[in-house]
Amino acid sequence: MTTLVTGAAGFIGYHVAERLLAQHEHVVGIDNLNPYYDPSLKRARLKLLARRPGFEFVELDIASRAEMEALFRREPFDRVIHLAAQAGVRYSIENPHVYAEANLTGFLHVLEGCRSAGVRHLIYASSSSVYGGSAKVPFSVEDRADRPVSLYAATKRANELMAHCYSHLFELPVTGLRFFTVYGPWGRPDMAPYRFARAIMRGERIEIYNYGRMQRDFTYIDDIAEGVARIAAAPPAGYRLFNVGSSSPVGLMEFIGVLERALGKRARRRFVPLQPGDVISTHADVEDFWRATGFRPATPLSTGIGCFANWFQDYYQDYDREKNHEYGADRRARAVLHAS
Repeated sequence: MTTLVTGAAGFIGYHVAERLLAQHEHVVGIDNLNPYYDPSLKRARLKLLARRPGFEFVELDIASRAEMEALFRREPFDRVIHLAAQAGVRYSIENPHVYAEANLTGFLHVLEGCRSAGVRHLIYASSSSVYGGSAKVPFSVEDRADRPVSLYAATKRANELMAHCYSHLFELPVTGLRFFTVYGPWGRPDMAPYRFARAIMRGERIEIYNYGRMQRDFTYIDDIAEGVARIAAAPPAGYRLFNVGSSSPVGLMEFIGVLERALGKRARRRFVPLQPGDVISTHADVEDFWRATGFRPATPLSTGIGCFANWFQDYYQDYDREKNHEYGADRRARAVLHAS
């Protein structure tokens, strides 16, 4: 079985690729290693994947039609797991064109590649953000999702409609997965667990949006990877759409408390208003996913945050040592140059 994983250097892409490699599959990972956040974190993930037999990496941009067409011509894929996207709600407010290129044009190239190559199953990442500010909880895939409150969410909903169209027109088996607030080791620096942990360890203030009156359905990354692997292993069937979340919303203040205990340090807090594009609460209805896969995310927040905190502290000790070594070497080189 050969699987193409787009966004393989990303947070979710890395874990999904690792999960597939652990079951001895051949994985081709692609990523453009863009600088939305520190590419060194992406390269560190790829370095771990490269150690596993069966992994092949190709650096390319899904927004490039020529590169994507060449990729699908070069190698036959049994299935495609599409996780590449321009992420971030607030970033989309100031950089809308990037989202159109990566999330719309890029996804079109993925769909066209799957159609032309006769891929058996396309699995793609959507997002809980498509529910917008819906007051009906828990969120069900049967609910309306036509009132997004960010451009990022709008592109994800557009992906769902595009995928449905291709599945209908070309009989392409497609499964969409609406992920709910994914966290864990190797997480993205722009997400709350990482931003809060970094500020807490530096003694800086954390900004608490909507004065702490928020809830999130935090879902541990290993549960996400397992859910994707279960869907990938199941027989494909037309067009399907599922929520993938813990179905156990946690208040923001409770989450901060769990993170503080895991890091062994109190946070300095600054309460601020709700930010544009944010939603107050998310809560996943996962009964359909449970019936389809026999699996539901169930990692307790305290366990998941404990694993994240351990990784964060270890990774940044190594990262700081490496940077200090580079800084010292640079200073020594400048001193030699100055002396000469």
